[in-house]
Amino acid sequence: MEPQSASDGPHTPGSPRRPVPRGWRPRVGDWVEVRSPGEILATLDATGDVGRMPFMPEMQKFAGQRFQVTASAHKTCDTANRTGGRKLQDAVHLADLRCDGSGHGGCQAECLLFWKSAWLKPAAGPGSVATSPVPGLDQRLAANTGALQDNGKFRYRCQALQLFAATEPLAWWDVRQYWNDVRSGNARLSYALSTLFLSWVFNLRRLPLGYRVNVWIYQQVHKLVRGLPDPHMHGTIPKGAPTPDERLDLKVGEVVEIRTKAEIEATCNGANRNRGLNIDEEMTTYCGGRYRVTTRVDRIINEQTGEMMEFKNPCIVLDGVFCKGEYAGMRLMCPRRITAYWREIWLKRVEADAAGPGGPG
Repeated sequence: MEPQSASDGPHTPGSPRRPVPRGWRPRVGDWVEVRSPGEILATLDATGDVGRMPFMPEMQKFAGQRFQVTASAHKTCDTANRTGGRKLQDAVHLADLRCDGSGHGGCQAECLLFWKSAWLKPAAGPGSVATSPVPGLDQRLAANTGALQDNGKFRYRCQALQLFAATEPLAWWDVRQYWNDVRSGNARLSYALSTLFLSWVFNLRRLPLGYRVNVWIYQQVHKLVRGLPDPHMHGTIPKGAPTPDERLDLKVGEVVEIRTKAEIEATCNGANRNRGLNIDEEMTTYCGGRYRVTTRVDRIINEQTGEMMEFKNPCIVLDGVFCKGEYAGMRLMCPRRITAYWREIWLKRVEADAAGPGGPG
C-alpha cells in the first residue's frame, strides 16, 4: 500500500516536505522527491513494473533525492518499432536524469529516464533525505533486467525496450496532444504554433504540383521563423559508393565544432548515412555550434532485439545535444530528448585557445 503522506522520516533541515494530495500528479517546474526503496518496492508488480514501465537498477541511486520536473511524459516516440508517437499515462522526466547502463551491461545509450508518479512525492524545494536499503531489492531489480536466451545471448529488458508495451498509439493528427504540450508546460504556445506551422508548410511538398516552389517557400519560412537555414539533409554520395571515414581520436572533455550541413552532406549517401549511422534534421540544427565531448559510445542495447550491439566505429556524444522533436511529423515536440550520435568526420577540433562551447549562429 502506498503511503498517503510524504511527511514521515528524516529530511534536510529547512527544506520541508509536503503531504501528497489525493490524485496528485507532478507538473513541469514542480519539485519532487524520489520515494525510498521500500516505498518504490511496494508499487512494483511481479515483473518490477508500474503500468508495464520498469523501475530499473540505475534509478535506485536517486532514492531520497529531489529534482524538478522538466517535462511531462504524456507522450513519447517509438524508436524500436517505428510506429510513431505514443501516449503514456502518469509519467514525467526529471532534470536530465539518464540511464548510465550500469545495470544493463554497460549500455551507453544514455536514455532519458521515465518516472511514474507512484515513484515520486511532492517536495517544497531542493534537498535530500536519508533512505534505507531494502533486503532483496537489488536482486529483484537485477533479475528484471533480462534473461539468457537459447542462442546463448543475453536479451536485456529496460524502459526503452518496454516503451511500446507501456504506451498506446497516438496519431499525429490528434490535436489534443499539442494542447497537452502547452498545458503541461512542455512547450510555450508560440513555440508549439511555430513548430506545427513549419510542419504544415513542409508537407506542401507532398502536393502533386509545385514541388520546387514549395521547397523554396519552406526554406524561406524556416529562415524567418527559426532564424536558421532549412536543416533537412540531402546526402551527395551515390548509391552503392562507400562513405568516407575520418578519425580524430577525440577525448572526453574536448571541445569540437559541428561542421556545416554542406560539409556533412558530402560525407553521406542518399539515405543520409555515413558507414551506417544516420544524421537528420534534428541534428543539423546544431551545425556550426561548439560543444564538449561527453562520451565515446561503442556499445548500446539494440532496441529491436534487446541484445548488446558493439559499434565498429565509435560514435561521439556531445553535451546538451539531443533530439528536440521539431521536425519528425510523427513525433513533433516529443519530450524524450534522445541522445544524438556523431561521426568524427562530422566534427572538427577547436583549438585550445579558441572560444569554448556555444550554440550555432
